[in-house]
Amino acid sequence: MKTDIPLDSIRLSDPFILADAPTRTYYMTGTGGKLWKSKDLERWTGPFTVAQTDPGSWMGPSPMIWAAELHRYNGRYYYFATFTNRAIKVGEGLERRACHVLVSDRPDGPYLPMKDSTYLPADKLTLDATLWTDTDGKPYMIYCHEWLQNGNGTVEKIALKPDFSGTTGVPRLLFLASDSPWSREKNKDGSDRPNKVTDGPWVFRTKTGKLGMLWTSWIYDVYTQGVAYSESGTLDGPWVQEKEPVTPPNFGHGMLFRTFDGKLLMAIHSHRSVNGRTARVPRLLEVDDSGDKLVVGKQLTYGKSFPAAR
Repeated sequence: MKTDIPLDSIRLSDPFILADAPTRTYYMTGTGGKLWKSKDLERWTGPFTVAQTDPGSWMGPSPMIWAAELHRYNGRYYYFATFTNRAIKVGEGLERRACHVLVSDRPDGPYLPMKDSTYLPADKLTLDATLWTDTDGKPYMIYCHEWLQNGNGTVEKIALKPDFSGTTGVPRLLFLASDSPWSREKNKDGSDRPNKVTDGPWVFRTKTGKLGMLWTSWIYDVYTQGVAYSESGTLDGPWVQEKEPVTPPNFGHGMLFRTFDGKLLMAIHSHRSVNGRTARVPRLLEVDDSGDKLVVGKQLTYGKSFPAAR
């Protein structure tokens, strides 16, 4: 364990920050399944191991963990994450990968399995689950169906049981990767087409009541953060994609949280070269949600803008 680590010294994909009011502490997790703690968002302690999966389950003894999120709901804490067992193949030799939920009575865990061994069909590759309670008062898991399996990634919803111990009902498609007007990749003939990747959904509501969703894809080889808005104000949409990305290039997998003094921030990662290798680094961006659409502002700068986040 390390202490007093600057945020930009941490290597972390898909950063997620829970601002936990009862402990007045920020908890950060993401891909890799580790946890970091901070009182001011600038200096962090960690990493801690908090996920305790069942080695007898489909995940096996040491699953890969992607895009972990922490959610406080009705006094308990839930760990939404993607787990991969590389020893189990699905379809045409794809590694079994699925969204799953663990539970704890504490924000720093340990997070343990609940009743259901699977939340989504065993033959369906899913990733990047998040939580949203819709206008019907029901909690839903929002997730992506992997483009490697279907050729055109999706964002979907499925209802959760009241205690999050499993899912109920059938999934519903919200939108496709190909719905994006801004993402691009090349056809074999050199022409453009929409990128097939859907990644990192995060649902939010602006102060005017507009329902939106952050999600990520690519513009050629640049990871890019997009946003869509629901015309009905519910998860069922229809979802209208913004024409342009919501952040500058080289940012992706964003989520929103409020600091203890009410400042809205986006936790997101960017890519940079470190000793000839690409590293993913967590960043914090200021966000204005006072209108119908998010307006992303400046990146927090260490020792300057960070004190405003305390």
